[in-house]
Amino acid sequence: MSTQVTVEDLADLMKKAAGVTVAPQELEQRSASGFDAFGIDSLGLLGIVGELENVHGVPMPPDAERCKTPRQFLDLVNSTLMAGA
Repeated sequence: MSTQVTVEDLADLMKKAAGVTVAPQELEQRSASGFDAFGIDSLGLLGIVGELENVHGVPMPPDAERCKTPRQFLDLVNSTLMAGA
C-alpha cells in the first residue's frame, strides 16, 4: 500500500479484516453509503483500523473507527497518513 489509501485498498481491508467482499467499483459508487449498508459493523471497522495501523505503522485517530461512510473514512485516514508522511 502506498501513503494514500485507495478505494481498492479499502475493499481489500474490508475483506481481510471484516470478511466482507465488496467490489472496489461498487465501493466507489456507494462511498456515501453507511458502512452498515456493506455489512460492516463497529467491530469490523475497528479491525480495518487496526490493520491500517499495522501496515502503515501510524496510529489512526480515534475518530477513524466512528466514521459512518467509506468516503468519510478514506478522507480522515488519508489526511492522517499525509500528516505523518
